Amino acid sequence: MNPPKPFPSWDISCRTVSMQLEKLLTKRNAPENRTLMSGRFNLLRIVKKEEKLIFSMISKRAKEVTKQMTFYSKYSIELRINETMGIKIRGTNIVVLCLYLRTSCKQKDGKTEENEGYSYNLRRIFKYSKDPVEEWKLLCEYVLEIFKKQTINVLTLYMDAFVDQNVSIIDFLKTNVKSVNECNLFQLEDENDVDEHAAYLLKNIKVNNELSSFLHIKNKNFDGTMPKNLKQLLIQNAEWIGYDRLLEIDSRHVFLINDRITNEEWNMFLKKWMAMETHLNLELLEFELNSFEEFRELVLPDIPHEVVAEEVKRTLITYRDKKIERSGGIVIKRIDGKTATCFAQYTGFEMIVH
Repeated sequence: MNPPKPFPSWDISCRTVSMQLEKLLTKRNAPENRTLMSGRFNLLRIVKKEEKLIFSMISKRAKEVTKQMTFYSKYSIELRINETMGIKIRGTNIVVLCLYLRTSCKQKDGKTEENEGYSYNLRRIFKYSKDPVEEWKLLCEYVLEIFKKQTINVLTLYMDAFVDQNVSIIDFLKTNVKSVNECNLFQLEDENDVDEHAAYLLKNIKVNNELSSFLHIKNKNFDGTMPKNLKQLLIQNAEWIGYDRLLEIDSRHVFLINDRITNEEWNMFLKKWMAMETHLNLELLEFELNSFEEFRELVLPDIPHEVVAEEVKRTLITYRDKKIERSGGIVIKRIDGKTATCFAQYTGFEMIVH
């Protein structure tokens, strides 16, 4: 049998390690405090003995002690793939611990930074690495096992940061993570072609709630799989979103910027929505618009609608379920009685279903 892979060596003093673990794991006045305190001091003794940060997995004993704790379900895990690889552990008492692997800034190796604010307490630990992706994978495995997580709260991925390792990173996530609640996709340079790897990610990673894409997709026939039943879908560079792709979307909140849908196609879309033939879950839709007058003349001429006077104000639910006061607008009605009010905003067109 092959020996287990060594955990990345974190060259940080045992005193700093003990303090970080203590601050992360301590929650005042918690009912589980007795169990937590016992397990915590076991961990700290082991850390002092080994004099290394191996993040609650210094030995089999430490691993078993931490796995017996029941409070870990209250923590959330966030992963970041960029030139600096990161893992963020967000606690219930607004304590956040960030572990970073990077190939630059050797002078920060082993450094710990702390920032405190009104509603957060943030600690960052830095580790210089010649192979940050592989060390990040090892660290992820340990963190996911110790915190008993199969769903990642936030995944932020820069698709052109490690182009040659994108497939292996996505395969690693597919193997070790069942789903992601919030997925944010970026790229460092607009001209880089990330189409193939973006499609591979969308095919292999299940997104539960939110997908935000800031990628510059080059192919207008991009065949990326559109996640289903999202709470929110935001596509910053939506040149690849045409009418057919629009009909595939069934998210509650939809934001499209720079799409290539024509006025005639928006007319067809609204008619389908009114007939309950598409987007039954839609609550909020935003897309760019040259002018509201153009929308009324070219999109709405044969669609029954009602113009609401500007002095009429209503409170509606909009982005991230925030209540907001709106004046005027144009109202269209679905065959089941649901209505949607359309507004002209500085960002373009806004349609709120209520």
